[in-house]
Amino acid sequence: MTSFRAYRIHEIDGRIAARFDNIGLDELGPGDVVVRVEYSDVNYKDALAATGAGRILRRYPLVGGIDLAGTVERSADARYSPGQPVLVTGCGLSETHDGGYAEYARVQGDWVVPLPDGWTTLDAMKYGTAGFTAALAIHRMEQNGQAPSRGPVVVTGATGGVGSLAINMLAGRGYEVVAVSGKPEADDYLRALGAARILRRQEIDPGSRPMEKALWAGAIDNVGGSLLAWLTRTTDQWGNIASVGLAGGHELATTVMPFILRGVCLLGINSVLTPRDLRLEVWRRIATDLSAAGLDHVCTRVVPFADLPACFPPYIEGRVVGRTVVRIA
Repeated sequence: MTSFRAYRIHEIDGRIAARFDNIGLDELGPGDVVVRVEYSDVNYKDALAATGAGRILRRYPLVGGIDLAGTVERSADARYSPGQPVLVTGCGLSETHDGGYAEYARVQGDWVVPLPDGWTTLDAMKYGTAGFTAALAIHRMEQNGQAPSRGPVVVTGATGGVGSLAINMLAGRGYEVVAVSGKPEADDYLRALGAARILRRQEIDPGSRPMEKALWAGAIDNVGGSLLAWLTRTTDQWGNIASVGLAGGHELATTVMPFILRGVCLLGINSVLTPRDLRLEVWRRIATDLSAAGLDHVCTRVVPFADLPACFPPYIEGRVVGRTVVRIA
């Protein structure tokens, strides 16, 4: 190959500028596996990085896109062979290493996950980091004793990619799921995914005591801030809260009371630097007992590479429901 198209994020005079460039393989970060990228996707983090609304990148320029799926072009790692379908999510893509918004990617072998049997690269990116994060949250909660018999699990940020897939995966496992959403127009969408109840974000009374009435056996939180603090006060005995995102703020104003009197566990979910053995186990579960029966209901948008820049503003403005896949090839 001589040159190929990539959507790169630059910093020029202190400002972020993202654009399509023609680059060569030697301009990508180091790696022992070259992947011909077929699909990527759009996550809130991608929108923050590409628009400059959040400082995600550690160096510039970098190819954007925290996810990719495609086929191995060549590999110095004996675990992979040319033509093999693979996926990569997180692992520093579009943060410290060139990401998936390019026709080719060069990555470390330990980051690469072979596609589960029967999957296409499109299937992989319908899940992407959002699906992996949702499944990792459920996996860690269940490792810590979470079970459907213990009661309802609440999901905040319910209409986003992580929230939508978490609802569908939990419902498939037999959990009673309560969705927290500020979008009444999305009620039918959330019920179709498996939400048993919908709680309006605007109607939540956070209370002021260190502990309020116990409402949930567990929670997956995409919001952070005051909403996460409220969850710590309203989660029942030995419940697990998986902290996934911070769309509502990074600060947490709570007390130790829920943790020492109710045994509540706050689990941090880091989908970027997940150890390889755990990463492979979670993808195995996504392909089996944590598969999302409503995946095509969550991911209804597949856009061409050229339309990528127009995808970002709705994410920043909070107008997106579900998932967007980008066709690179």
